[in-house]
Amino acid sequence: MTASLRPALVEGLKPLADRYDLVLCDVWGVLHNGVKAFEPASEALTRFREGGGRVVLVSNAPRPGSAVGTQLDGFGVPRSAYDAIVTSGDLTRLAIEERLDKVVHHIGPPRDWPIYTGLDVRFGSIGEADYVVCSGLEDDETETAEDYRPRLEAMLKRNLWMVCANPDLVVERGHVMVPCAGAIAQLYEEMGGAVFYAGKPHAPVYERAIAMAAELNGREIPKDRVLAIGDAIRTDIAGAAGYGIDSLLIARGIHAEELNAHMGPLVSQHVQDWVDLQPVRPQAITDALSWAA
Repeated sequence: MTASLRPALVEGLKPLADRYDLVLCDVWGVLHNGVKAFEPASEALTRFREGGGRVVLVSNAPRPGSAVGTQLDGFGVPRSAYDAIVTSGDLTRLAIEERLDKVVHHIGPPRDWPIYTGLDVRFGSIGEADYVVCSGLEDDETETAEDYRPRLEAMLKRNLWMVCANPDLVVERGHVMVPCAGAIAQLYEEMGGAVFYAGKPHAPVYERAIAMAAELNGREIPKDRVLAIGDAIRTDIAGAAGYGIDSLLIARGIHAEELNAHMGPLVSQHVQDWVDLQPVRPQAITDALSWAA
């Protein structure tokens, strides 16, 4: 579908499945909401795989894919729903491995420390560090990015480079939106700081995911046979558009209130009018990920 056309409103993944060999699926907001799994979403991906397709989960989680897999097990997302997981934490870890001779300052909660597992990393204060890894807010239930401004000012004085391990600005936890590392990174950029974003919407995470799928498949997968699924315009849909692949927007996610999706079934005119105002648009929109609504 060309960019000039309005996205199709579809009832699940089934109407699109035959067009694609690979699905790159977002995790938080699509497969679960940080509290529980969405069973119809797992069923949809499982059925896509049963039809011969591959599924790689692409997450902006600031933890390695193996840790996200364990978390998904806890939520009840079956392993039958995906072939592999690629996270911004994986790419962050690669950036750290390239700088083991440097001192790092970490911003983020203890739950993100698996990024460093098994690596001989030297940690230090902002005054001692050569660069910074930001994986999130230390208390995302009470803090905002503004609480980090003094720390960012100290970093800027030393021209410290930041690796943002989670480019999301916010994420849904249950029915509450909480800020992510992307909000701190965005503020640091606005202040003049240099930031490397390890995940969506930037190309490296897509390159890694498609390469993993090609290895599993034993052959290259053309971009026109790849579908990205996600609930965020800024990361999932913009990332897919920038990389040159199609996308399916999940309305009942991070944009649910804007789309009135939290109030009932999609209203096509409102949804399409909203998408018309966005800098990028998906090829299709569905309410929540399922095989057939």
